[in-house]
Amino acid sequence: MKRERVIVGTSGYSFPDWKGTFYPERIRNEDMLAFYAREFRAVEVNTSYYRMPEPKLFARMLDRTPDGFEFMVKGYKGMTHDRAEWRSADLCTPFLDALAPLREAKRFAGVLLQFPMSFRNNEESRRHVRDLREGLPELPLFVEFRRDEWNRDPVFRYLEQLDVGWCSVDEPDLPGLLPPVHQVTNGTGYVRLHGRNRESWWGKSGKDRYDYLYSKSELEDWVRKIRAMLSRTDRTFVFFNNCYAGQAADNARVMQELLLQE
Repeated sequence: MKRERVIVGTSGYSFPDWKGTFYPERIRNEDMLAFYAREFRAVEVNTSYYRMPEPKLFARMLDRTPDGFEFMVKGYKGMTHDRAEWRSADLCTPFLDALAPLREAKRFAGVLLQFPMSFRNNEESRRHVRDLREGLPELPLFVEFRRDEWNRDPVFRYLEQLDVGWCSVDEPDLPGLLPPVHQVTNGTGYVRLHGRNRESWWGKSGKDRYDYLYSKSELEDWVRKIRAMLSRTDRTFVFFNNCYAGQAADNARVMQELLLQE
């Protein structure tokens, strides 16, 4: 399998507890992205979820990465989690403006719209997805749902009509959560691996939830699924979100090696 058809990375890169594990112990924070880009060809930007990004944020990231390195950008939380903010403000225009440097440099991979557990599969929610599609025209969009009730053929067909990608997830086998299905709805595959901490998934901190290291056999199972996805895609993005203590980077390295094997 050729590497360029599968792009592997992590969900974020700037973590203090990666120093001494993935990064050198004394690396400066501003040097992390350049170091990261020596190992991986894409990153999922998470800071854009917590506050509305500005163009200068992505301009700095471009300066610290080589040509060909790509950015998948998580949608601002006001678009996906805060319905009151969404109804009271035009959020798509400033978000589009912020993406301009990435798009002009042709290093923009897409937008991940991650919805909360409270986002139910109903008419209002489906209309909200459509409104986001209309507010972010022509962008590669991907949606990540939490509830298993979204794992339905009519949903896949609806996303295909909207040209919105389905984000396949790996997470604990718990009631109500999505199983590790591998769907493609817009010609590009997208996989996010969160870890499988059943006991600490609910009501715990992010550290407890994402403190998980995938075994080689668990990754090999996803290699088979990714290969199946490639028959329906031009390429597939794979991001690890088990970010505690650099475990995401460790697993991403192994996944890259496994994908290169015949």
